[in-house]
This record gives sequence, structure tokens and C-alpha cells, in this order.
Amino acid sequence: MTIISKIQQRSEELFSEINSIRQHIHQHPELSFEEHNTSAFIQDVLTKHNIPFKNGIVKTGIVALIEGRNASKKTILLRADMDALPIEEKNNVAYASKNKGVMHACGHDVHSACVLGAAIILNELKNEFEGTVKIMFQPGEEVLPGGASLMINEGVLDSPIVSAALAQHVFPSMETGKVGFKTGMYMASTDELYITVNGKGGHAAMPNDYVNPLLIASKILLELHKAFMEMPPAYSTLEADNKPKPPTVLAFGKINGNGATNVIPDEVKIEGTFRTMDENWRASAHLKMKQIAEDVAKQMNGLCEFRIEKGYPFLVNDEALTKNCITWAKDYLGDNNVEELPLRMTAEDFAFITQKVPSCFYRLGTGNKAKNITSGVHTATFDIDENALRTGTGLMAYLAVKQLS
Repeated sequence: MTIISKIQQRSEELFSEINSIRQHIHQHPELSFEEHNTSAFIQDVLTKHNIPFKNGIVKTGIVALIEGRNASKKTILLRADMDALPIEEKNNVAYASKNKGVMHACGHDVHSACVLGAAIILNELKNEFEGTVKIMFQPGEEVLPGGASLMINEGVLDSPIVSAALAQHVFPSMETGKVGFKTGMYMASTDELYITVNGKGGHAAMPNDYVNPLLIASKILLELHKAFMEMPPAYSTLEADNKPKPPTVLAFGKINGNGATNVIPDEVKIEGTFRTMDENWRASAHLKMKQIAEDVAKQMNGLCEFRIEKGYPFLVNDEALTKNCITWAKDYLGDNNVEELPLRMTAEDFAFITQKVPSCFYRLGTGNKAKNITSGVHTATFDIDENALRTGTGLMAYLAVKQLS
């Protein structure tokens, strides 16, 4: 029996268990860096299948090791995230969240279940590959500073040293049974923006007595949009280099003036996000944003405090590794079930790992239009076609074996 056939057979035989694992994790979601019960459950599964591990990494993180023949030859990493989102689930299913206001709306339950399934298969086949598979279950993917960065700081890429890494992510707009890849640059860096605009409050009927921070905030937003979202096709601050404009998003989703119909507040708070795919442009853009906001506020007799929480870097898929993974995925699933993906301005903390070691981050189709399973991630009705667990479990195991063959 070929290695593909063995993995496909075990994926089918394990489906009921992996589906049960996913449903359990989905029913008991926990927020970022609070995944204590999820971590304990995953440890129980690893123990049941005699897979050695270390726990307590960044409190809830887990690292398991599966050693094949000649274990020191090469080590690859498979990564799954465990945290959920502060969303009240609206799905009418038996496995719906039991934790009010918390939901696995981004598929991390799927990621953990599939990686557990792959780990079980790889542990059974460890005499058929050379090297070591390191399994990483991480906390806090959804919030800064990102659990991946903290686990890197605690040595997840060391002892043994990781030479390549894989991760997958649910993709509800892709039909179950399919996967998608993008070589090179794939996802954006992300920064959180917090702006406080100070004016002088007062009675709305007496405009000579106040400096309206709402007007200042409005002007700041318009000028920032003009400077970044209506940029010419060259770097706004690096035009002499004649480089193409990097993909960039500057957007604001929250503004709070806390006044009233006839009350002008003293301050306005604004929150937003900045995303791009070039670190030099990212750094210069930070300076440019602050300068624009401060200048506008000053011109309108106000003040502006502009705070930037620097988030995840851009995610880049190693070209050689990803091309190999595409070939292997076609071998495992068939050519028609492997698609090429465009750039995305969303962000992922697996990006920290891609900056350290050759990596491949790919998408797992989880949608099914015929079954009306179409809701996007981060929504209260997100769900998956559970058949995707077969694909996610088996393909990850096969990609790992091929890297170590």
C-alpha cells in the first residue's frame, strides 16, 4: 500500500474521532490566553495516543514531538491555534457553544482537530519517515502580541531546531475537498491605531467658546484617507525610488465623541487598523500618519495623540517549499482540488514563524453551498462542512511525510 493510500485510509478511519474532537472544542470555546480547558483536552488526546508532549508554554501552549527514524536528521513544525472569539453563536446545531458570548468563529477548533488527527497518523507511521515532527498548539492567535511570537520567544523553534513549518486555515468561500496556496507574499502586516483628539468642550449654541474635536477628528480621517487610500502609484514618501505602491489598507472602525445634540465634548477617540506588505513602507507610514494627524489638529487649534500598537508582520510563504506542497497536494487530492490564491490584506500571527523559517500557510476549503454552509469567519453563523476534516487531517499528515521522505 502506498503512503498516500495509508494516510487516506487512516483519515477515513479516524474521521469519527476527529469530528468528535472538533465538536467538543467547538462546544467549549475559550478566549485568547484563557484556553486552559482546551489545552487540557488536547493533552488528554495526545496522552491517549501515546504522543509525548510538553505543556505550560505561554501557560496553555503545548509542544508535542513525533520522532521518526534518524530523528535528528530534520525537524518540521505543524501549527494549530486554540483560541476563540467574543461572539455569541447563532447556529442551531447540537455542538453549538456552551460558553455564552464566546465562539469558535474562526475555525481554530478545526485547526486543532486536524493537527491532532495528523499527529495520530504520523505517530503510527513514524517508521516510514526520517526526522522529527514538532506539533505546536498555541494560545492567543486573535489578539496582540500573538501567541506564536510568545512561543517563539520561549524556544518553540529550537531544541530541536525547526527547518520548515506548515499551517492551514479554514476558508469558507472554498468548497470542501479543495485547498488553496499562494507562493511568496500572501498576507499583510497589521497594526492597531488609537487616536485621541483634544479640543475644548462647551455648549453647542456658543461656537466662539469651544474647539470642536469632532470636526478635527473628521478632518484627520479625511486627510489620512486621502494620503494613504488615494496614493499615487508610488511610495508617497519614497517616490525617488520609483517603487510600485505596496498593497495598503488604512481603515477606521470606531469613533467616540461622547457628546450630545447640544454638548461639544472635550475629546474624541478613534480606533483603526493599518495593513501593508512592506516593512520599510510600514515604518515610514507610521511616521507619516502621526504627522498628518498632529498637523491637522494643530491647524484647528486642537491636540492629537496618535498611538500605534505594532502587530503581526506580513506573512510570506517560502516559494520552494510552497511549490513542493502544491505538487504534493495535487498528488493527494487531485489537480482540480488545488487552487491558486490571491493576496489577502487579512493578517495571521503564523507570520512570525514565516519570518524565521521556510513556511507554507495554506487554506482548507470548508464551505458547501448545497448545504448552505457559506457564512464567513468572525460571524455568529460561521460553520463548516465537517467532511473538510478528512481533507485537513490527511493532507497535513501527507505534506509532513513528504518533507521528511
